[in-house]
Amino acid sequence: MVETEQNPKLLWEKCLRIFQDNVSPEQFQASFAFVELNKFENGKLVLDVPSDFVKNYLEENFLPLMGATFRRVFGENSIRALYYNVKVVKSKRGGEVKEKTEIPQPVTNGPARPDARKSPDVVTAPQVQDLDSQLNPHYRFENYIEGESNRLARSVGESIAANPAKTFNPLFVFGPSGCGKTHLINAIGHRAKELHPEKRVLYLSAHLFSVQYADAVLQNKANEFIQFYQSIDILILDDVQEFTGKTGTQNTFFHIFNHLQMNGKQIILSADRPPIAIQGLEDRLLTRFKWGMVAEIEKPTQNLRFDILTAKVEQEGLNISTSVLKYLSEHIDESVRDLEGIINSLMAYSVVYNCNINMGLVQKVIPRFVEKETRPITIDDVKQCVCDHFELNVNKLDSRARTQNVVYARQITMYLASTLTDKSLVQIGLSIGNRNHATVIHAIKLIKDAIGVDEQLRQDVEAIEGTLRRSRM
Repeated sequence: MVETEQNPKLLWEKCLRIFQDNVSPEQFQASFAFVELNKFENGKLVLDVPSDFVKNYLEENFLPLMGATFRRVFGENSIRALYYNVKVVKSKRGGEVKEKTEIPQPVTNGPARPDARKSPDVVTAPQVQDLDSQLNPHYRFENYIEGESNRLARSVGESIAANPAKTFNPLFVFGPSGCGKTHLINAIGHRAKELHPEKRVLYLSAHLFSVQYADAVLQNKANEFIQFYQSIDILILDDVQEFTGKTGTQNTFFHIFNHLQMNGKQIILSADRPPIAIQGLEDRLLTRFKWGMVAEIEKPTQNLRFDILTAKVEQEGLNISTSVLKYLSEHIDESVRDLEGIINSLMAYSVVYNCNINMGLVQKVIPRFVEKETRPITIDDVKQCVCDHFELNVNKLDSRARTQNVVYARQITMYLASTLTDKSLVQIGLSIGNRNHATVIHAIKLIKDAIGVDEQLRQDVEAIEGTLRRSRM
């Protein structure tokens, strides 16, 4: 039996112990460890959170766990709504501290979300005002940053949202993973719903469509399944390359596509490649995919990446310097998801370790997002690095000069070239003033013998080697 009259603070501590048992230590430290109970009264639970990031992280990742835990600890029907008190929000304009309260969805007593895996049925389908469009609430035109790589697709999308099935139908958007396809097609759905509230809008992935179709076949409800999708006014299907090799699913979607097209319904599709490059799809389906508008979204340019980062930082109320944002936009060039991911990681690190987001923190986090290409160290690399260290002209190494500082640098160059490159002794000698391999062997032996007893030599060699290795990281 739940002791609902206990001190709410003690109940909250019980909740924290349950959270800690059900998430990883890293997740707990990045989220629940910073949450405190503000108050619990009249069925309202108010939690103090340090930032919008923590609040959004909890909502997006742990809301079901939180709801189940609250019902278990506070009582099945004790909590009717959950509130957050975002205690500290750093404003980029002025840096003042503000307080605000945000009200998310209640954790209990809300309408049950339909089982997405279950085959939809037109007979039991909700009315248009009750139909869950499955659109991501965060993906809207208002926060879709425009650039050269997505301008055409965005313009076409806005036109379709304003006049569904009147301009381009179907719209087929393609591009590499993480370029913003899903954001765009969700934004079209949201705008269309705002401008045409009477229309039934539905977003889903091609994979989920396939799962639902298989479920319908098993339950002998394939006809009901088709009738449901034929009742949609704006059908948005993501990642249609997932239909590859699924003959039954393709055949069913072909009939749904034809019905929607003939009856003036809008179809919006996305994939990671253009229709002609999708293998394993029926020709009749590929032909229809190309009927309307095929719009490509390319990887974001550096300017667009910078604009996306700037918008994300302003949205989260962070204070990150322009130089840091420029550095990130230069080094993270694969996808928008990576850009958002590194900002989220920087925010988490900043909260957990109570530190500013600066270049030091960026250098610590960025290797998790960027897999840098490394090329082998060459003899020329070694020569240049040695000469930079000793402030010599590279030509001196190749010359016949016998001054002590030049000979010293030349011998270190030969030694490091033998340990850091895959070149033979003959090749090393030829690359350093056309010397023979016997000279190289002599230099390597001298350095090897002296490095253990000559502290200055050891420091010079380690410094040069460290510089060469860091240049390849």
